[in-house]
Amino acid sequence: MNDWIKVYITENPYEAEIIKQALEENGIPAVVLNKQDSSYKSFGVLTVLVHPDNFDKATAYISEINIE
Repeated sequence: MNDWIKVYITENPYEAEIIKQALEENGIPAVVLNKQDSSYKSFGVLTVLVHPDNFDKATAYISEINIE
């Protein structure tokens, strides 16, 4: 998974999951990398990652659904 690329960053865990699920429903495998502090969920970010082959398709889809 070291070669996967970030397509979306958020501090909201629900938002990260929604993006991940939307990408997967459109045939784009995705994972959420959680870098939030385990004790204090208000510190850190969640990153949605996709394989480099799907980067353009994923970013186009995220732009299309107006998530920023």
